Amino acid sequence: MEDLVRIEGLFKVFGHDPERVFPLLDQGHTKAEILEKTGCAIGINNASFTIQKGETFVVMGLSGSGKSTVIRCLNRLIEPTRGVVEINGADIMKMSSEELLQCRRKTMSMVFQHFGLLPQRTVVRNVEFGLEVAGIDPEERRTKAMNALELVGLKGYEDQRPGELSGGMQQRVGLARALASDPEILLMDEAFSALDPLIRANMQDELLDLQASMHKTIVFITHDLDEALKIGDRIAIMKDGEVVQIGTPEEILTHPADDYVKAFVQNVDKSKVITAEAVMRKPQTITVPKDGPHVAIRAMEKNNTSSIFALDADRKLQGLLTIDEAVRLEKEKVSDVREHLMTDLYAAEPDTPMADLLSRATTARYPISIVDAQGRFRGIVDRAMVIGEVLGDDHEDTSTVHLEALTESQEIKMKQEAGHE
Repeated sequence: MEDLVRIEGLFKVFGHDPERVFPLLDQGHTKAEILEKTGCAIGINNASFTIQKGETFVVMGLSGSGKSTVIRCLNRLIEPTRGVVEINGADIMKMSSEELLQCRRKTMSMVFQHFGLLPQRTVVRNVEFGLEVAGIDPEERRTKAMNALELVGLKGYEDQRPGELSGGMQQRVGLARALASDPEILLMDEAFSALDPLIRANMQDELLDLQASMHKTIVFITHDLDEALKIGDRIAIMKDGEVVQIGTPEEILTHPADDYVKAFVQNVDKSKVITAEAVMRKPQTITVPKDGPHVAIRAMEKNNTSSIFALDADRKLQGLLTIDEAVRLEKEKVSDVREHLMTDLYAAEPDTPMADLLSRATTARYPISIVDAQGRFRGIVDRAMVIGEVLGDDHEDTSTVHLEALTESQEIKMKQEAGHE
């Protein structure tokens, strides 16, 4: 995927004569020590990362971690002290005032935490505001504003004033204003944190729906890990101005970089984020019609299982063959097993959260098959794996799992021998 934004060696130091801070940083002094020695506050400390075109990149951390400073350095609302900030290959640090103004008007738009609406203007005139400043023709800007309002679900409210709307609706006006100029990059600084929890959750869902159709590059700032996990394609976690980890939601949850990140994720319900794809395994399969019951029995014996999934030449799932059926078919000298497969199987997509598989896992006799959107078989998720991920490892007696595997192995051998009698 193409990188749209590149940040390299980014520093922001607040205070008089910020250059005197860098020797202290090189000596390993902490943010607090430097503040005490110099009176300078480090907002960003050597941040480096890229943001891919079309992704939702979340920057999160506690208050004072530097996350909001980062987003303001992207459009130079705050001037970086050192570093590179490239948008589409152009270094905004080297842009003239006019070039920067055009970049802000055409490439990036920002949605603020407290809406930033003009109370004396109607909704549609608030949405038009940026276009008006840019000198867009009145008829064209009205059309763009109305399209943006329809996109965020506010068609019919264009003549209302902000004070007549709920908090969630006001934030939609702010979002529509940002979208009206059709920017490549949408900067959202704590955009939903001022909203009530229920409205906030609804806005998160609406943003996901919008992104599914818009495919904008979104840089989203939040202090809420659940929000970051829900909407982010990748997450950068900051502490004391430093980026301590960057990864997908699953990477953050399953491989926290240090104790600071561990503290963030320890109370998160991982089963709602970790997907089937992350824990599935690739089992032995047979390919029909070329593989018959003898091949199936041999594969089951080798893998200590009493059933095997059957695929066609395109790797699409056809069904499941049990050891009982395979032994019977071999005894009767039936070579094509296709009409004897179990087809009433539960299949899930790779991005299905583990929590959604729990009810099926507690009742299923066989592993859950994972099938992609094209119908191709990707792997299986075992019952024990689902229960272990959702309820915790202590809910699954591993000795029982090993005993079941041993019993299945013995059962296969006994039935194979019976088939040859």
